[in-house]
Amino acid sequence: MQIERLLQQQGFGTRKGCRNLVRHGRFAIQGQVIEDPFLDIDPTGLKFTVDDQEWPYFEKAVVLFHKPAGYECSRKPKHHPGIYTLLPPQFVERDIQSVGRLDEDTTGLLIMTDDGQLIHSLSSPKRKVPKVYRVTVRHPLDEPQRQALLAGVMLNDDPDPAHAVAAEIVDSHTLLLTITEGRYHQVKRMLAAVSNRVEALCRVAVGGLELPADLPPGQWRWLEAADLERLWSKSP
Repeated sequence: MQIERLLQQQGFGTRKGCRNLVRHGRFAIQGQVIEDPFLDIDPTGLKFTVDDQEWPYFEKAVVLFHKPAGYECSRKPKHHPGIYTLLPPQFVERDIQSVGRLDEDTTGLLIMTDDGQLIHSLSSPKRKVPKVYRVTVRHPLDEPQRQALLAGVMLNDDPDPAHAVAAEIVDSHTLLLTITEGRYHQVKRMLAAVSNRVEALCRVAVGGLELPADLPPGQWRWLEAADLERLWSKSP
């Protein structure tokens, strides 16, 4: 693949812009500056630098993002900043998208990719990919509430009950709740249905992929093949 085409595919701008980037000595492989934008290289396993920042080549970008509170999962946010302001511009250029959305006050694990097939697979109700939330509630939790969430609760303006796949009371005001659906404000509405109220909400896992303890809010990291295997490891 020609270098200019590779850089364009990886989100570094237009073909012309990438060509000029290379000609100005800003592109290097293993510390060697390459100024020929038409040079053919093998992208498999490639790591390159642009302006001394290292980038791995991925035909499809898949990243894990730790969403902080106060940000909307939208390219056109209405009331709060958008999460895309926290990501490298190369991702925006590649049209990377979040798989599902978290409310502006919800934090935690968000998978983002430009792989349309992966987005469809993770979002499809048929796949029933489990999502685990750490829920902080206003009122003390008890066993009847937990059992009701597992049995299924009715939500306002929704004819079908919403079921938790798992519900673990961590302490008097903290619950680990696992669901496989993605209805609007589902966790908040489910807790309201058992006469409680969500005070804080964090998604801590999707499938078998957990939010890394060492990844601060607002930061991201690449997902590779082993991560994607873990992602599907707890799906039906």
